[in-house]
Amino acid sequence: MTSDIQKLPIGFGRLWTAQTVSSLGDGVSHAALPLLALTLTRDPMALAVVTAAGTLPWLLFGVLGGALVDRWDRRRTMWVMDAARAVLLTIPAAAAALDVLSIPLLAAVAFLLGIGGLFFDTAATAYLPDLLGRDPALLERANSRLRGAQTAMSGFAGPPAGSALLALGRAVPLLADAVSFLLSALLVQSLPAMPRPVPEIRESLLRQARAGASYVFRDRLLLGLALRPAIGNVAFLAVETVLALFAHDRLGIDTYGFGLLLTAEAAGGLLGAGIASYLGRRLGTGTALTCTAAVEGLAILGLAAAPDPYVAGLALAVCGAGMGATMVLGPSLRQAIVPAHLMGRVASTSRMLAMCAAPIGAFLGGWLATTYDIRTPLYTAAVLLLAMTAVTASMTSNRRVEAALRAAGRGGGPDPRASKDPAQESAPDVV
Repeated sequence: MTSDIQKLPIGFGRLWTAQTVSSLGDGVSHAALPLLALTLTRDPMALAVVTAAGTLPWLLFGVLGGALVDRWDRRRTMWVMDAARAVLLTIPAAAAALDVLSIPLLAAVAFLLGIGGLFFDTAATAYLPDLLGRDPALLERANSRLRGAQTAMSGFAGPPAGSALLALGRAVPLLADAVSFLLSALLVQSLPAMPRPVPEIRESLLRQARAGASYVFRDRLLLGLALRPAIGNVAFLAVETVLALFAHDRLGIDTYGFGLLLTAEAAGGLLGAGIASYLGRRLGTGTALTCTAAVEGLAILGLAAAPDPYVAGLALAVCGAGMGATMVLGPSLRQAIVPAHLMGRVASTSRMLAMCAAPIGAFLGGWLATTYDIRTPLYTAAVLLLAMTAVTASMTSNRRVEAALRAAGRGGGPDPRASKDPAQESAPDVV
C-alpha cells in the first residue's frame, strides 16, 4: 500500500482533499434539500422541478462546456467555479433565514449550481489524467480514492449531518455547503498548473464541440460507457425524486431516519469503490461493468418491494456498491483511452448524455407516483436498469476494452494521436 501511495504525485493529495471537503458539503445538502423542499410542498411534480433544474445545464450547454474547458486553464476553471458556487449558496440561505424561500428559488439556484458543476466536473475529469501521466493503473487507483472519499463524505457522513443541521435552522445546511465550496476553491488554487495538451487551434467553438461529440458516437466502447449512466440516470432520478416521500409515507421513516437511509447507500458505495480494482482484475473491466450494472437493477427491484426500512437500507447499500464500482471503472477506462486534447469534450459529451436523461427520470418519477403509486417509479427504474445492462453488455466487452487500450498505446504516456487536429481525429475501434 505504501508503494502505491508514493506513486501518486503530491498534487493529487491536494485534489483529493479539496474534493473530500466539497463532497461533505454536498452530502449535507443532498439530505437537507429534499427535506427542505418538503417543508414547502408535498406535490411530487414540484419536487421533480427542483430535482430536474440542476441537470438542465448539461442539456443546454454540455458539449459546448467541454469545448470551453479544452480551451481554458483547467485548474483555474475548477477554483473559479467552486468560489462562484460558494457565493451562490448564500442566496437561498438568506431566503431561508428571512422565511421567503420558495420552490422557484430553489429551482433557480439548483440550475446555477448545475452550471458550476458542469464546468468544475469536466475540468477535474480532464485535469486528472494530465496530473497522473495518463497511466491506467494510477488513474484507477486515484479514481478509487476520489470516489471512496466522495461516497464517504457525500453519502456516509454528510446526510446525517444535513438532517441534524436542518434541525438547527433551514439556512444552516446551505451555509455549510457554501463553506465547503470555498475551502475547496482555496485548495484547488494551490494545485500545480498543467501544460495545455496542444497549442490553441483557431477553430469555431461549435466545430470543436462537434468533433468531441463525434468521437464518442463513432466509438462503440465510449458510446456504451456513455449510455449506461444515461439510462441509469433516468432510473435513478425517478427513484430519487420520490425517495423522501416513499421513505416517509410507506416506510415510516422520519427526518433523521432518511439521513440514515442515504448513509446505507453510501456505505455500499464506499465498499464498491474499494473493490472496483479487484473486480476489474478478476473479471476484466468490461465484464465487471456488466455485473455491477445488473446488481444495480436487482437492488432497485429489492427497494421497490421493501416491506420495511431495514430491507430498504440493505437494497440501497447493494445498489450503492454497484454504483461505486462502476464510477471507478468507467471513468478510469475513459481517461486512459481518450487523447488529452479531446478529454474535456469527450467527458462533457458523456456526462451530457447522462445528465440530459436525468430530467426525464425526475419527471417520469413524479408522473408515475402521481398517476399510479409511490412504488411504481421504483419498479420502472429496475426494469430500465436491467434492460440497459443487456443492451450494452457487448458494447463494453473485455475484448473491446483490451483493443482500445492497445490502440491507445498503454504505456502510461500520452496518446500519440494527441497532436492531431480534433476535426481530423478518427476514433479508435470504429464499428
